[in-house]
Amino acid sequence: MLAGLFLATGLVFSSMLGTTAWGKIKNSQFITVKGSARKNIESDLAVWRGSFSVEAEDLLDAQRKAQLNRSVVAQFLTDAGITNSTFAPVTIEELKTMKKDPDGWTLQRTSGYRLTQTVRVESADVNRIAKLDTTPLLEKGVLFTTFSPEFIYTSVAEAKLELLASAAKDARARAEQIATQGGRGIAQLHDADQGIFQITPRHETQTSWQGENDTSSQEKTITAVVTATFLLK
Repeated sequence: MLAGLFLATGLVFSSMLGTTAWGKIKNSQFITVKGSARKNIESDLAVWRGSFSVEAEDLLDAQRKAQLNRSVVAQFLTDAGITNSTFAPVTIEELKTMKKDPDGWTLQRTSGYRLTQTVRVESADVNRIAKLDTTPLLEKGVLFTTFSPEFIYTSVAEAKLELLASAAKDARARAEQIATQGGRGIAQLHDADQGIFQITPRHETQTSWQGENDTSSQEKTITAVVTATFLLK
C-alpha cells in the first residue's frame, strides 16, 4: 500500500514539474537551448621528433662523434622513405666533476662534453610515421631517443565552421521541439554563443572546460556546442 502511495505521489510530482516547465514556455518570450554536432576525422599530418647524444672528453672528438651519428640517423630516415627531415643546431653541455685538493678545498673541473642534436620530421604519410621503428639506430650504437609523434588534422578550421552550422541547426530543432510541447513556436534567433571545441580520440568522451586538442591519436572526433536563444511566438 505504501509503495502504491509513493508511486502515485511521484507521478503527481512529475506531472507538476512538467506542467511548470511548459507553463514557463507559455509565459516566456525567449527560449535558450544547447545544440551540438560531431564529426569523425582522420589525421593527415604527422610530426615526429627524436634526439641523439654523444659524450667525449675532448670537444673536437665529441663533434666528430655527433657528425657521424647525424649521418647514421639521416641514412636511417632515407632508408625509411623519409626525405624531409630537419636537424636542429647542436647543443653543447660541459660535464663537470668535483674533486678536493690537498688542502681540502673542493674544486670543479671540466671532465668532458655532451653534444645533443634533435631531428624533426613532418609527413603526410601518417601510417609510415606511426610505424617508424628506431631499433636499427640503437643497434648501430646511436643513443637515440624518440618522442611520441603528433597526429594533426590540417583542415580543422573548415571542420569547425561546418560543425558550428550543424550545432546551430541542432539547437533550433531542440528549441522547436520544446516550444511545440508548450503550445508555442520559434521566431528568429535572438543570440548565440559558441562553446569550446573538443578534439578527442575516437570513441573517448573526456572533455575539459578549456577544450581538448588531442594529437596522440590518428582517428579523432571534433565536437562543437552552440548555446542559442530564440524568440518565441
